[in-house]
Amino acid sequence: MKQWTKEERYRVLQSPDEIIDLHRQIVKSPYRQHYHIQPITGLLNDPNGFVYHNGYWHLFYQWCPWGAVHGLKYWYEVQSEDLIHWINMGVGIKPDHDFDNKGAYSGSALVTEQSIYLYYTGNHRDENWQRTPYTCLVNMRDDGSLHKYSKPLFGPSPNYTEHQRDPKIIYHKENETYYIMLGAQSRDHHGRIIFYKSKTFNKDYEFAGELKVEGYEDFGDMWECPSIEHIGDVDVLIFCPQHLKLKDRGNSIHHNGYLIGHMDYETLTFHHDGSFHVLDFGFDSYAAECCANIGDDNKAVLIAWMGLPDASYPTDDEDWSGCLTMPRELTIQNRRLIQKPLKGFEDLRQETLPLATKTLPTACELDLHITGALDMQLCKSDDHDGLTIRYEPVHRTITIDRSHMHKRFNIEQGESRMRQLHQDLNHLRIFIDASSIEIYVNDGEALFTSRIFPTKDEHGLVIKGQVEGQIYALDRAVKDNFQF
Repeated sequence: MKQWTKEERYRVLQSPDEIIDLHRQIVKSPYRQHYHIQPITGLLNDPNGFVYHNGYWHLFYQWCPWGAVHGLKYWYEVQSEDLIHWINMGVGIKPDHDFDNKGAYSGSALVTEQSIYLYYTGNHRDENWQRTPYTCLVNMRDDGSLHKYSKPLFGPSPNYTEHQRDPKIIYHKENETYYIMLGAQSRDHHGRIIFYKSKTFNKDYEFAGELKVEGYEDFGDMWECPSIEHIGDVDVLIFCPQHLKLKDRGNSIHHNGYLIGHMDYETLTFHHDGSFHVLDFGFDSYAAECCANIGDDNKAVLIAWMGLPDASYPTDDEDWSGCLTMPRELTIQNRRLIQKPLKGFEDLRQETLPLATKTLPTACELDLHITGALDMQLCKSDDHDGLTIRYEPVHRTITIDRSHMHKRFNIEQGESRMRQLHQDLNHLRIFIDASSIEIYVNDGEALFTSRIFPTKDEHGLVIKGQVEGQIYALDRAVKDNFQF
């Protein structure tokens, strides 16, 4: 694997001519996705600025153009009319000011009557490589042009470490106040969320205080990508606690999850029901972002990075890495989040194949109804069992194992994930793309998202158990074109 110097990682991109040949090279990869957002070159990580405006869904992702390495970050934009078909729009926010001289980091979006506003963390470093995080603002006008405010909205709070980032903008109607929440780290290295507030969305922010979350004062050493989503009659606090281990999560130390409860903006207290719930039980899901304005108070739409910090993937050697998950619909049922594929993905269905099919299409969906125990092998070859899915009715446990695939990676984090279900397994919807798999369990009760990299011989299917259903080949939905 290539070793990158600091100068190479933080090189400023001056022209599309510098990366067009790299794009032409990576689009030949057999692992380029068919219906998942992926980088035109280099590395993709967090989704940002997810918003609906004037008939289009706007979405940005963190992007380092040079290769599969975290370095100088830009925001790159993709756009859709239906959340299923996406087109590349080009570079969005550029790190071209002193306050973001080493990267435009993650953030969120707000729609006003006039246009879209993008809130992000400006990653500034001085000559001694000391970091100062700034919360910054960009106006995206209806003609697509982006206009960056010449000064940040505010700088870091002195009461926390340099790790203060990922602004989430929230307008609270009851007190007519705008809040910006940031993931942060206390001086004694515990994960925190801090708030700023203003009566105006684009100026005059003052420090409001730290979010109180009883029982979670010592829950990881940093909380990234925080948000509060109001769904139905509850509030959902979503965040990414780092550097702690959770049950049935192997040796992974980076997680994405949520608490359900009620947010009190006057006291900055999140009153929760006690349990931290993992959003996704698979190997590769992080930095979830919900759309700012879908127009339905009973649901939300979420998309996440299909990857993890401090992880590597087989396409790193091809100078690209990362993709985003399918957009998912979130609802509340029995005080738990239910995640389902958007209805529009059914429109991608092409040829219908029977379960007796021996070879899976590169991009496909399996819609399965199960009774009793299950033992499945996906992406199987003559000498490898592929990815296995096993369900044991006695304990109601479903286990995903990718240790039997030819290309193994991030082995130190563990190669199996298990979830105990609240009811018997009865339904699986499995979405396979060229280098990923998303497994929806019991109509959204649980979800397993993982990167997989099958070889040309790993496309077999074996099902043992009482199973009915169909397989659908899926059409391409994301254009893999070069747009700068």
